[in-house]
Parts: sequence; structure tokens; C-alpha cells
Amino acid sequence: MEDILYAPWRDEYVTNQKIQGCVFCHISSHAEDDVTLHVLHRDEHCFIVMNRYPYTPGHFMIIPHKHTDKLEELSSETWLHMSALAQRCVKLLKEGFGAQGVNIGMNLGAAAGAGIAQHIHMHLVPRWSRDTNFITSIAQTRVYSTDFEKIYEKIKALIPEYI
Repeated sequence: MEDILYAPWRDEYVTNQKIQGCVFCHISSHAEDDVTLHVLHRDEHCFIVMNRYPYTPGHFMIIPHKHTDKLEELSSETWLHMSALAQRCVKLLKEGFGAQGVNIGMNLGAAAGAGIAQHIHMHLVPRWSRDTNFITSIAQTRVYSTDFEKIYEKIKALIPEYI
């Protein structure tokens, strides 16, 4: 039996040019491409961007502009700002997006599971009761049940109210 999942939204990932260097630094330095890069918010310290390969619908990240893989080297001002944004984003996900819970996490370093280990980032993953099923547990596969672009537009519209 083959393990095939129809995922047309990944066509863009396969056919697009690869970003050279740090993908997060690329996003940080290309504000003019915020819509195509799915940036939800940016300010002087950091930006918030949708995760292109989300665990659940609405999964996004808070990322400092400073390129570092060491949380301990991030300025206290930036860290406190990220934390304040995380609080507002949790409220957005719960009240505005209808999440029943939220996972927040940072994987610091490749050994800790960071997919992009060279630039720290904080994940916010909205959760709902029974949002996992057998395919996640048995086949180690996630099924994304909602259109990515629609979710981006919905969360982007909520940003001014919560951030």
C-alpha cells in the first residue's frame, strides 16, 4: 500500500525557487513581499509569519529580526517584546480564531528539534479537542483540513484588533 496524500498547496513549495541563506532573514528584510511570504505583522523587534508547513490550521511563528541561534544572546527588550506579542497572539487565537488551547514552543538547536536551527523562533499552535486522529499517530502524517490562504487572510484581519 502506498502512502500518498493529495496536497496541492505544496506545489508552490516544490516549484518555487529556494531561498538562499536564512529563510527568516530573507523574510525579515523583504517587507515588500509580506503578502506572498504570509507575514501577519512586523515591527522594529520582530515579525509574525504563518508556518508554511503547519501542525494545525493557524500555526504561526514570532521571529526576531536579529539573526541568532542563541536565546541567551537576544536582547531583553526583544525577548520581552516577543513574550508580550505571544500573550496577545494567544488571545487572538482563542477569542478571534476559536482555538480551545494553544501550544507555545521554541526548539533551540538542531538537537532540540529545530527545523531552522540557525535563527530562533517561537511557535504558536492553536489546538482543539480531538484535533489529532489515527493518521497522525499511526502514519506520522498530518492532514490539513482548511485552505492555507483562507486561514492567513482570517488571522491577518484579526491582527489590528489584538496586536
